[in-house]
Amino acid sequence: MSVSPDLSSKSSEPHWPEIRAWLQANPQLLADDRALLEEIGLKPHGRNVIEFGRAALTRLEEAVEREADERKRIEGIARANFAAQTATHVAALDLMEARSSTDLSRRLDAVAQGRFGLAGASIALEKPGSVPFGWKSLEAGGVDSLLGEHGLTWLGPNFEGLNLFGALEAEVKSVALIRMAPQFPGAEEPVRHAVCAFGSTEDEGFTPNMGCELVAFIARVVERTAERWPILN
Repeated sequence: MSVSPDLSSKSSEPHWPEIRAWLQANPQLLADDRALLEEIGLKPHGRNVIEFGRAALTRLEEAVEREADERKRIEGIARANFAAQTATHVAALDLMEARSSTDLSRRLDAVAQGRFGLAGASIALEKPGSVPFGWKSLEAGGVDSLLGEHGLTWLGPNFEGLNLFGALEAEVKSVALIRMAPQFPGAEEPVRHAVCAFGSTEDEGFTPNMGCELVAFIARVVERTAERWPILN
């Protein structure tokens, strides 16, 4: 006669191999305990017949639900990426239709607000030399002071002294700064250091761990478009 193991005789938890061996030796005790079987999701049908359908179906439904949630998440990311890329391409076409440096600055601010829902955008150009109307001016070395000597981009919270968004400066909580180096026709200096700045009203609008490919692409379009016109004194 099989004897039930004394599971309470040990100070530690019972070992599964011992429980498993006991169940193998006394299978009918488990088969006859209908309440226990139903609690663990099994349905007995007479002696020696147990239906695993409900438990198996529950696990299958949970797996399907997880897969559906993951698929929806991936589809949502894909739609967001596609929408952002489409908005970026349309914005690039808007910028390339600019008729002057001033019009370029105005269009950049408009697409930042209208296409991307940002607070605004601006172009800042280092001195010495003239600065187009509608652009911001920076002192010599100003770009390096913002981005670092070899820095190309900076994304993060707005900071005191930036002053690139005019009347909206107080509303801008985070910014993206992209280095530019336009070459204007007829200029004494072959290259002028500049920054393309984007501002968001959200604290997490631009963060250091965020990719900046789209705003960098817009900055490149601004840079190349700006090279169409000389800067007049």
